Amino acid sequence: MDDPVRLEILLNRFQAIVDEMAGVISRTAHTVFVKETQDYGSVLVSRSGEVFAAPRRYGVLMMIGMPMAGALERIGDDVGEGDVFISNDPDATRGMATHLSDVYLWAPVHVDGALLCWAWTFIHVSDIGGRVPGSIAPSSHEIIQEGLRIPPQKLYRGGVLNQPLLDMILANCRTPEGNWGDMKACLAGLATAERRVRQLAGHYGRDVIDGTIDEALDYAETQARRVIAHVPDGSYRYTDYIEADMVGLGLVRIHVTLTVEGDGMLLDFTGTAPQVRAALNIPTYNQDGHWMLITGLVNWMCTQAPAIAYNAGLVRPLKVTIPKGTILNPEPGAACGARYSTSHKVCDVTVGALAQAVPMELPATDSGQGSILLVSVPDLETGGTRVSVIQPIVGGSGGRPVADGVDGTMVILNFLKNIPTEIFENEMPEILIRHYGLREDSGGPGRYRGGTGIEIEIETSSHYTSITSRCMERYVFGPPGRLGGHMGATGYTSLNPGTPLERDLGKIDVLELGPGDVLRIGTQGGGGFGDPLERPETDVASDVVNGVVHRTSAERHYGVVLDDDGIIDAAATADRRQSIRRERNWQDPPLYGFGEAREAWSALWPDDLEDAISAATRTLPVQLRQFLHQKLVEEIHRRLEGGEIVAPACVPDLLATLDTGMPRRQGHFPLGPWPDEGV
Repeated sequence: MDDPVRLEILLNRFQAIVDEMAGVISRTAHTVFVKETQDYGSVLVSRSGEVFAAPRRYGVLMMIGMPMAGALERIGDDVGEGDVFISNDPDATRGMATHLSDVYLWAPVHVDGALLCWAWTFIHVSDIGGRVPGSIAPSSHEIIQEGLRIPPQKLYRGGVLNQPLLDMILANCRTPEGNWGDMKACLAGLATAERRVRQLAGHYGRDVIDGTIDEALDYAETQARRVIAHVPDGSYRYTDYIEADMVGLGLVRIHVTLTVEGDGMLLDFTGTAPQVRAALNIPTYNQDGHWMLITGLVNWMCTQAPAIAYNAGLVRPLKVTIPKGTILNPEPGAACGARYSTSHKVCDVTVGALAQAVPMELPATDSGQGSILLVSVPDLETGGTRVSVIQPIVGGSGGRPVADGVDGTMVILNFLKNIPTEIFENEMPEILIRHYGLREDSGGPGRYRGGTGIEIEIETSSHYTSITSRCMERYVFGPPGRLGGHMGATGYTSLNPGTPLERDLGKIDVLELGPGDVLRIGTQGGGGFGDPLERPETDVASDVVNGVVHRTSAERHYGVVLDDDGIIDAAATADRRQSIRRERNWQDPPLYGFGEAREAWSALWPDDLEDAISAATRTLPVQLRQFLHQKLVEEIHRRLEGGEIVAPACVPDLLATLDTGMPRRQGHFPLGPWPDEGV
């Protein structure tokens, strides 16, 4: 670099610009999901489509891996001053947008008559049309059900609003005033960026700013490679599952082989499940460093080097391989509204794989759920529908190598803020928040305890109340602990608790409620880190007093015995801890604490068997791949539970002989003739 001092100054100036953009959006937005929860983004982008500055404190904090080159290619060279572009289409932008609810607005920044860079924003709109209020339901199985698609086009041309386009957008959503209010907040953010960048170029000169953009990206890449270089070379495998039981798909496998070589990483997702007929697909288009795939790794880099330059240079060393037609790289048209369930699981598997190489640099698994609880009620004044987010429904973060996990929130989603109850109830008076607080005894036991989940209880007084809560996860397998830590609690959902009508709902897809109905949700705690018997007795006693850990768990998992007054019984505690050590008989603490349910599943379904299933179905037509994959899994599961041994080498033959109920006419079945038809 020519001038490291100037580079540092301009990195901070770039940072100040995107932070100011974020502040403008937050303070001028209309809907609670943007102005309170802060699901929005503001970045500066190079002419080639790389983010060279992004906020580290405001809005969505994961935007540096946003692939924007596809959207820029789509709009071509017809770019002038005063233009503002808009899109939410994952396929037309080749993975820039990842579901229709994220509406992007971006504008060129011209200096001295030439394009210098782009200012880029997005907001998550409360509704973009589609089959359900809020637009997102896990059971949607094609993107056309999820709302209006807006290919990249001009919302403004030369400063003049494209009113017919805006009218068309607002006519196809349930929250037109809120959407346009939030879009105008983005426009204010873009205007702020344009003004500040021009001021900066006026002070330093256009050529200096242009060259510094490239230097900033190269500098971040150099820092990222320096962090990666200390990780031992090797390949590290890890598997986890999306719990798609609420849409009848059972457990959907996410698998990664993380290969570290020198100062680079390859994330190979071969072995991951096919794309699904549900809203869980992520349209990444196999883009290297895509933000939906690398969040956990970027967070790790920032922890290792807190002063690291925060831009797309960090993701340059992260290459990906994703077979086409899988849940992480679906064909165009796949539903993707609830794709964050999948993205979060990708974070879990990449962090889980990297922890094999550097176990003391990564926390235990966090709660794994980044759900948005959304409600709609009839609008009695207009005859329409009012839609609002109630709260982000997340759980606790995983225990860390040197500290407990954070209660009630997760590292990966720490940008999502709570919505004040008073503000929500003022906007949606039909909904009463009866309880909102931390969930006792949910954090995984460990030397450093996992963060607790939350509990929320709501009551409706309206008929035709509709609830959606996309991305609910870890109701089957709890968040794993690390290095002797135990898993966190699984989630639960209860309708009308404590009454004769009480019912366990499991995960929510679309739930209809009536006057007087009460819904209670408890989220997961993070996994624990380290041996629970090494947690100081006084810390355990304090957790009991504070309602974070139950007395029975203190004794069962931590070996801490308390008398009726909450005072530690030293002798009984010593005996109990010694008894636990004898029972478990560890040589070394296990790297992962998966819990009994996950361990039983893994014993039944070893990796080589699941790899064989993936390989056998990989080349099938995409329209049949998930169907036949699911039928094959069901058949193998039936045989395994019956005590049979299914060898991986037998899987292709088993697939060829499946009784799928499909017509048996010659040539119809994609694997060739049925066995009874001859060759």
